[in-house]
Amino acid sequence: MPITQDLSILSLIAEASLIVKFVMAILAAVSFTSWYWIFRKWFAIGAARRKTAVFEREFWSGGDLNHLYQSASNDRHNSGPMERIFESGYREFSKLRAKNASPETVVDGARRAMRATYQREIDELEAHLAFLASVGSVSPYVGLFGTVWGIMNAFRGLSNVSSATLAHVAPGIAEALVATAIGLFAAIPAVVAYNRFAHDIDRLSIRSESFMEEFSNILQRQLR
Repeated sequence: MPITQDLSILSLIAEASLIVKFVMAILAAVSFTSWYWIFRKWFAIGAARRKTAVFEREFWSGGDLNHLYQSASNDRHNSGPMERIFESGYREFSKLRAKNASPETVVDGARRAMRATYQREIDELEAHLAFLASVGSVSPYVGLFGTVWGIMNAFRGLSNVSSATLAHVAPGIAEALVATAIGLFAAIPAVVAYNRFAHDIDRLSIRSESFMEEFSNILQRQLR
């Protein structure tokens, strides 16, 4: 490996060994992909929170349930998770009540319909969170592999040098450490985003479960 005093990041990457360059390329691709999903999930979860808050205000303002159901049915594309849960539950409630089913059957059917929709909504919000978790946990080790490989090459290069100095070792070690830096650059945002998104989804999940229980009680009272 040639000795160079140019320790700029671009120079270190350009002069790294093939294996280290391959590791850096993988980490860079993973980092760009994770940032893509970070922004996607950020917008999706933010929209879900806003739409949930709007629907909760409308629902608990005492509006007519039939009107809320029609509004949710006519604009499903722009409705939020809780609104779709309400729609599926009320649709099943209306269907079973029209068939003169027993009150217990009607409420249980509405609860099952809401539970199924709730699970689909949470699964959609949690999609690709596992990828962010994997990036956060694996990227530092991938970068460390590149660093170890680069340091091994740097020390192998000293076998042809009669007297080793810092000028011989520093460039090789520096370019190897760039792999660890890229690994941390990929991992840290992924970990922070994963923890934040998981927290927000948990809060939405709790709000949805509370709504399902309260709405089930409302439906049960309507059957009395």
